[in-house]
Amino acid sequence: KVNCAALPTELVESELFGYEKGAFTGANQKGKPGKFEIANNGVLFLDEISSMPLTIQSKLLRVLQDKVVERLGGNNRRKVNVKIIAATNEDLADLVRKQKFREDLFYRLNVIQVKIPPLRERREDIVALAEHFLERYCKRFNKKPKTFTYSAIQMLTKYDWPGNVRELKNVMERLAIMSEGTLITQTDIIENTPIHTDAEVGGSLKEQM
Repeated sequence: KVNCAALPTELVESELFGYEKGAFTGANQKGKPGKFEIANNGVLFLDEISSMPLTIQSKLLRVLQDKVVERLGGNNRRKVNVKIIAATNEDLADLVRKQKFREDLFYRLNVIQVKIPPLRERREDIVALAEHFLERYCKRFNKKPKTFTYSAIQMLTKYDWPGNVRELKNVMERLAIMSEGTLITQTDIIENTPIHTDAEVGGSLKEQM
């Protein structure tokens, strides 16, 4: 997995394609294989592909077409057989029109497109995801298993989750750490998360707790 948005521009090329010893100041003296070499005969997941610099997009296209990679600072061409899964939360076709994403790379990647609707359009998934992440973080931080009150579940499903699954994960991590006891209530959500109080479900908190 490579998060294209998390890497500084100057590091994207070396991360993807690797580098030879002495390729740049501070480079490992033994050199380093890139993600394409590591993922050979496997799958490389390029997250936030829309954040990839245009100069690297052209090199990525060449690797996908030729199925060979050259490390930074080297001349040896290494064959690679890698399946690519690319993800983005932006409209790549629109970025192509704005000349912010290469059209030829877009069509190379856009063989099978899977659109995942935002959480607000699939609210039936929110509770299952919330319970999954809550269980994971309770185990990670050695907390007792926690569950939601009915009103807390209503609050979670009513909220629009503009940050989608990443925001949901963040909220569940915070609740796993900050909420007391084993029952997470509306009050816990309001006091420990950025969820807007306009998502609050009617009725007295005492009754819902």
